[in-house]
Amino acid sequence: MKNVVKTWFFSFVHLFFPRQCAVCGAILQEGEEGICMKCNMDMPRTNYHLRKDNPVERMFWGKIPLEHATSCFFYHKGSDFRRILHQLKYGGRKDLGEVMGRFMAAELSAIGFFSDVDVIVPVPLHPRKQKMRGYNQSECIARGVSVVTGIPMDTASVTRMRHTETQTRKSSYERWENVDGIFCLRRADAFAGKHVLIIDDVLTTGATTTACADALKEVEGVRISVLTLAVAAS
Repeated sequence: MKNVVKTWFFSFVHLFFPRQCAVCGAILQEGEEGICMKCNMDMPRTNYHLRKDNPVERMFWGKIPLEHATSCFFYHKGSDFRRILHQLKYGGRKDLGEVMGRFMAAELSAIGFFSDVDVIVPVPLHPRKQKMRGYNQSECIARGVSVVTGIPMDTASVTRMRHTETQTRKSSYERWENVDGIFCLRRADAFAGKHVLIIDDVLTTGATTTACADALKEVEGVRISVLTLAVAAS
C-alpha cells in the first residue's frame, strides 16, 4: 500500500512538474531517469574501458600506482552533453550525479571493471565550497556507483585542506600548481593493501585526481584506479 501511495504521489507531482531530459529538455517517459533514451544512446561515449593503455590511463602513467582508469563520455565545450555536468555542478541536480553513476556502473560491471575494487573515494571538495554548493558532485556520482556495485564509499579518510581557485581558466601548469599538496590522508590504515577507486566528475589534465591519489600512494600495498564521468576532448 505504501509503494502504491508513493507511486501515485510522484505521478501527480510529475503531472504538474514534468521531469525533463538534462540534455535535450524532452519530457522523460516512465522508466527514464536523468536523460532520455535517445540522448543516452547518442552520448559521446569514450569506450576507453574496452581499451588497455587508453588515453585516460596514459594521463597517470608514472604518477600513481595505477591499475586501470576510464571516463564515460567526451566533454566538448559546444556539446549539448555539457549540460549534464553544468546541471550537476551548478544547477543543484545532485540526483543527476547518482543517476549517471548508476549508468556507468551498470556498463562497466559487464567487463569486470570493479571486480577487485575494495573501496570508493570520491574526490573531496573543500568544506567551504561544499557548503556553498550544498553537496559534492563527485560524491553523488560515487554514490550511484556504490549502489550498483555494493562497494563501500569512504568520504572521511581523505580531506581537502586548502580552498583553491577554480581550475576552469588556468593553464595546464597552473592547474598542477594550484592543487599541489591540497589533500590530506587522515587514516592510512583504512587503505593498506586495498584497491581504491577514485571517482571525479570531469578529467582535464588529471591534476586534481593525481593530487588526490598522491595522498594515498605512500600507503603500503595500495592500488589505485580512476573513474570519471567525463573527459575533456582534445
